[in-house]
Amino acid sequence: MDQENANNLRTSYDRVAEEYSRRIFDELSHKPLDCQLLDRFAGRAQGLGPVCDLGCGPGHVARYLHERQVNVFGMDISTGMVEQARKLNPGIKFLQGDMLRLDIKDEAWGAIVAFYSIINIPRDEVITALKELNRVLRSGGLLLLSFHVGEGTVHMDEWWGEQVSVDFNFYGAAEVEGYLRQAGFEIEEVIERPPYEGIEYASRRAYIFGRRV
Repeated sequence: MDQENANNLRTSYDRVAEEYSRRIFDELSHKPLDCQLLDRFAGRAQGLGPVCDLGCGPGHVARYLHERQVNVFGMDISTGMVEQARKLNPGIKFLQGDMLRLDIKDEAWGAIVAFYSIINIPRDEVITALKELNRVLRSGGLLLLSFHVGEGTVHMDEWWGEQVSVDFNFYGAAEVEGYLRQAGFEIEEVIERPPYEGIEYASRRAYIFGRRV
């Protein structure tokens, strides 16, 4: 992602950060499978080392894990989202960062949860992003990745009344499995579900548990 596109993405999320937080922060209470998978992730992440909620948005996933005694912090490209996360989740650390260029030393983290974090990454750079995740994970480090299932890209110039420029990319589960393997991950499990009607955008969802080889 070139600097102009990165700036557009950051600015777009900055502009909708408050409204996004209002709409999204409590969504897990309506998503039982997401909670089940996060519970499993939380149990396995114990003792692995620092856990990053990457692309954390308002920090609701980090909060869920924190409440389950996970040593978690959040990171997002948007400073506006980081500000919202800090306000909504006192006691949890949140940082600004770009998953394509993590300013993190090798093998620093024990696990990563990345809910819908790759959907704004250009398709031809997804492997680059996943290689960054692999680089910062310790040997045997755990990854839980989620994304919208489908084909193509949806571009938005307006979002909740704000002017934005942001792309949302859809992926096939087998496609992302291939990207993960190319990035050095072992695939443990792939789970898909239909959308929760009236709760979220009407797309099929996929979740992949992976581990750094």
